[in-house]
Amino acid sequence: MHSILPAATQELILADLSSVGFQVASVSALRNSGVRYGDAVPVLLSWLPRIEDPKLKGEVVRALSVPWAKPVATRPLIDQFRSIPEDVDPTGFGLRWIIGNALDVLFDDSFFSEYVELAEDTRYGFGRQMVVLGLGKSKRPEAVGVLLSLVDDPDVDGHAIKALCKLRAPLARAAFEAKLSDQRTWVRAEARKGLSRLASRTTA
Repeated sequence: MHSILPAATQELILADLSSVGFQVASVSALRNSGVRYGDAVPVLLSWLPRIEDPKLKGEVVRALSVPWAKPVATRPLIDQFRSIPEDVDPTGFGLRWIIGNALDVLFDDSFFSEYVELAEDTRYGFGRQMVVLGLGKSKRPEAVGVLLSLVDDPDVDGHAIKALCKLRAPLARAAFEAKLSDQRTWVRAEARKGLSRLASRTTA
């Protein structure tokens, strides 16, 4: 399979999707179909590591960014996150970010250690943002400490604050207070929300 032939690759994927009952014009059309396409997930996963074209791979990843792809798609997506060459996504806001977003959707505490490993590896830069956000869904007590260790990481600090806001962790109070003066409006808003949730927790 060659990256110079993404259209041909997609045609092969569509043929395999058709064989399991999903006749669509494109991978993105499957994602936007409004149908719960659980039987298509194994087909998409079988193609995921074989696709070289970043745009097409991104479409397949987006199609896997659905609750019914959990947990079977989680491990393959973690592997894909790790394997992206730097020259494919030098900013971290491309394919790696898209995969990170899928991992947020599919978050499962049974993969907690793998999420932490990805979140803490600064080599992945901005691509970690949605993985960090996914940790805000964790039931593990260690999640708070992991997120607090990331609130000063400029690549993911805002997402760490947002995740801590979801967890309503009292230990995050100082981090919320520190971000009230952040230059980014959305981060300040998350910090205020976090403090408000802590206040409502203490008065409940």
